Amino acid sequence: MEFKILRNGIKVPVLGLGTWFIDDDNADSAVISAVKIGYRHIDTAQAYGNERGVGTGIKACGIPREELFVTSKVAAEAKTYDAAAKSIDKTLDKMGLTYIDLMLIHSPQPWAEWRGGKRYFEENIQVWKALEDAYTAGKIKAIGVSNFLIDDLDNLLAHCEIKPMVNQLLIHIGNTPTELIDFCKQQNIVVEAYSPIAHGEALKNETIVAMANKYGVSVPQLCIKYVLNLGTVALPKTANAEHMQNNANLDFKISNEDMETLKALNFKDYGEYSFFPVFSGK
Repeated sequence: MEFKILRNGIKVPVLGLGTWFIDDDNADSAVISAVKIGYRHIDTAQAYGNERGVGTGIKACGIPREELFVTSKVAAEAKTYDAAAKSIDKTLDKMGLTYIDLMLIHSPQPWAEWRGGKRYFEENIQVWKALEDAYTAGKIKAIGVSNFLIDDLDNLLAHCEIKPMVNQLLIHIGNTPTELIDFCKQQNIVVEAYSPIAHGEALKNETIVAMANKYGVSVPQLCIKYVLNLGTVALPKTANAEHMQNNANLDFKISNEDMETLKALNFKDYGEYSFFPVFSGK
């Protein structure tokens, strides 16, 4: 299994299971299926409402805890030190775990104000301090952010004691924020790609379908390989064990020429899911 090494030496498996939209009652079986297939990286969030189920799956999967990499995220609305600190303790309690491998700030702004005029720079410094303190206390093994733009990162970098180790972003064929990815690499921040299959929209794109056919692979396989080739961690989400297995079968290479073709694609229409802030195109 391949890993990315964080600045503090922690290893992050490059293929993880995303659990957005997996119900709390089904999350345990999804985790158990994924671990059986070989996944060792599970991603959840306070906002997903399934931390309890994910925690149950982690404890029931039969693999020692230290061999699994578990991520959660502080809710986007928690914008004070106290709210963030309490939410971290609540996550540990809900999941029934003694530590989380990675904790992220889910968004620089509350979802209702996504990419709006108020940037929450001061508030994010407070939330980051709560993460730093939880890290120092051993509750969290690594800390980072999600959906942070360059100026959001600059703000934290100017005021932090511990630099962000991860930035989890919406990255897929059709949405490749090259400048932001490059900035993170320069700052030694590992980039993780959520929704690498564009919440299913990639399956409807003729260019992507044709390219997948050319390589004799599924569209999800092509999409996951693409984000891995960008040097990011891939977090495809599914509760279907067959899809998990397919998503993990990545023993093929995309040519440099085809990578460039895919990088040039640009689509931001997520159909019925466009009402979600991260899919709004802002």
